[in-house]
Amino acid sequence: MDIFLHNTKSGKKERFVPIKKGEVSMYNCGPTVYDYVHVGNLRSFIFADLLRRMFEYNKYEVKQVMNITDIGHLVSDGDDGEDKMTKALKRLKKPLTLEAMREVANFYFSKFKKDIKDVNIKIPSEFPFASDNIQEDIDLVSTLTEKGFTYKTSDGIYFDTAKYPDYGKFGNLNTTETPESRIGVNTEKRNFRDFALWKFSGKFNNDLGYDAPFGKGFPGWHIECSAMSVKYLGPEFDVHTGGIDHIPVHHPNEIAQAVCAGYPYAHYWIHNAHLNIASKNDSENGSEKMAKSGENFITLKVLRKKKIDPLALRYVFLGARYSSPIQFSWESLESAEVSLSKLRAKVSELGEKEVDTLEDQKVLVKNYKKKFLESINDDLDTATALALVWDILKNESLGEKDKKKLVMGFDKVLGLKLNKKTKVKKVEIPENIKMLVTERDIARANKDFAKSDELRKEIESLGFEVKDTAEGTVVNPV
Repeated sequence: MDIFLHNTKSGKKERFVPIKKGEVSMYNCGPTVYDYVHVGNLRSFIFADLLRRMFEYNKYEVKQVMNITDIGHLVSDGDDGEDKMTKALKRLKKPLTLEAMREVANFYFSKFKKDIKDVNIKIPSEFPFASDNIQEDIDLVSTLTEKGFTYKTSDGIYFDTAKYPDYGKFGNLNTTETPESRIGVNTEKRNFRDFALWKFSGKFNNDLGYDAPFGKGFPGWHIECSAMSVKYLGPEFDVHTGGIDHIPVHHPNEIAQAVCAGYPYAHYWIHNAHLNIASKNDSENGSEKMAKSGENFITLKVLRKKKIDPLALRYVFLGARYSSPIQFSWESLESAEVSLSKLRAKVSELGEKEVDTLEDQKVLVKNYKKKFLESINDDLDTATALALVWDILKNESLGEKDKKKLVMGFDKVLGLKLNKKTKVKKVEIPENIKMLVTERDIARANKDFAKSDELRKEIESLGFEVKDTAEGTVVNPV
């Protein structure tokens, strides 16, 4: 069955065609290990994991590379300010040395591995550290310089975007509007979109750096990803993922330097939307993306302290398309945990009981498998896939053995550990479910039945049954 994915490069949903038959090569932008990852970061990594699982469910052999940025990522996308790792050294009162920087990176990487294990993310084929691939960065900068795409300023080697006419086409960038910078404008740049390939050692990093023919310093954040993806996957690979915040700067820069160096580079660029959280600065129920820089982030450590199953977070993400923003709330997370525990309880209750209509059951099983494959292959429609699991467990025409086999087969993609036994928590109907019910009632009153069906599916994916009665809509936990 064909797979369709929304490709940011074209702005369209496209049929996936691999470079090599039966194989998928995939690069995922990984964490900058200067602090703990927050649950917003985890959305990107869970999305990449779901993508990998979907490919594997379709019998592809996947080579997945996720980089670890432990050097060269500045606090501003405009190539200004302090290196985030240097900032971490100062925060932790560590000596300003490369050895201490790697020590900090190793510490947060170990915590990251624990976090991704707790949300059931499969370990990628490779976890390359940026600091282990400095020579590849130097070689790539040298190649671009030889080809005439760079120029030198007092603080580094920059890519000249004017030399690449296609710059800005990715993501339909407005190349005439100056992007905001947290620090300020670099007056030595020929064009405000030009970006650093190599930053010279200086005041922000205590003259730390690596020796290179063009001067001691650090690779730029963008050059690291191009160099590592090509090293581990080759000059041409299938899929590149990341958050939508990478569309305006990081990924256009990756493409520019890779293409100008002579690499065909990635065929499909797929981006997940943000996990938003209520803004501390907005009393009118405003929201903003969860980010470390805004100090509004929540880590898995917080969930563990509240005794919330980390996989409840995965359940929340499954209830929406990866490309749709999600509003974080403790109510929705706790509701998801209840739904997950109920789902596991129903699976654990399944035995060997069969039904009489075996032939009809074979047709049902076949249809469920087809619907599940159609949903995950349709740009990862996980909400529909999750709703199918609930539907299977409620279907009295299916034998228990077939139910369990179907559900556990689907869980290879969903990754919810549905065979794990957990206690079912009591729950009242949460506010987010009540709001969805109200929205659905309005849609039905307006005879917008397509919207009504969509909202029903969303409510059911969160583990609640919807019944339309003469007295009105009734919602109960499944």
